[in-house]
Amino acid sequence: MIPLVFHPIYSQLDLPHRHRFPIEKYQGIYDALIKLGVDCANFHTPQALDPSYLAQIYDHDYIHQLCSGQLDPKAMRRIGFPWSEQLIQRTLTAAAGTVLTAELAMEHGKALNLTGGYHHAFADFGSGFCMVNDLYLAAKTMLINPDIDSVLIFDCDVHQGDGTALLASKDNDIFTVSIHGEKNFPHRKQVSNIDIGLAKGTGDDEYLETVDSALHLAFVQAQPDAVIYDAGVDIHINDDLGHLDITTKAVRARDEMVFAKCDDAGIPVAAVIGGGYQRDIDALVDVHLQLFLAAGVACR
Repeated sequence: MIPLVFHPIYSQLDLPHRHRFPIEKYQGIYDALIKLGVDCANFHTPQALDPSYLAQIYDHDYIHQLCSGQLDPKAMRRIGFPWSEQLIQRTLTAAAGTVLTAELAMEHGKALNLTGGYHHAFADFGSGFCMVNDLYLAAKTMLINPDIDSVLIFDCDVHQGDGTALLASKDNDIFTVSIHGEKNFPHRKQVSNIDIGLAKGTGDDEYLETVDSALHLAFVQAQPDAVIYDAGVDIHINDDLGHLDITTKAVRARDEMVFAKCDDAGIPVAAVIGGGYQRDIDALVDVHLQLFLAAGVACR
């Protein structure tokens, strides 16, 4: 039984009408998995992280100001959400979910979070709907395990994992890979261990060849003992923010490729769903479901 991590708060955030962030999708994924016959017992519920814990890893002043509502308006605009207590509780719970996913992956070999991939968060500021970098937190959590000396963060979201790249730049035991749209947000890219920028309109064949090559190179260079996989689906041809021409079939093939590589190597993988911005929530949920089908959580 593959552990899944979910909390209803993932989709509980009051946003302005027509806000760009598809907050409903997380509950939609949960509901779709239940309809596919996934047992409720598969799901684990995270508890919100304590801000004092985050302040030990990220900038203390930033975490304090974020959680207390004291960030200046410009900093909140950069994040892209209006501040609220609800936002902070959701953020702390979502980050906890990815940490829990990492812990469950080490125990069971594979685990998936129904949110996660907040890779635009830096140590001292948030950006692009990201306030706390859960991927970096999860990597640090895995490295506490004495059997894990190297963690690979394999980020396939269409937007470069800039916050993750900078956070991990001084961690020799965290290896970062980002496969993203070259002419997409963020406009100022950071330096990952491996960065691959894709041209607008990139299609299935080129994309899958790129992922395969990057996986092979990353495993050779990093020799990872564990993997954190950001399975963003904003690469999809119908995504409003992606600008790539990747089909649902190729999304599934990509996810299967990553899981197969980890299975073959016999190392744990913690997966998060990453970005996806279609306004048609049902269609968006269907693309995100490919991760869970590829992992063997459900079939249809």
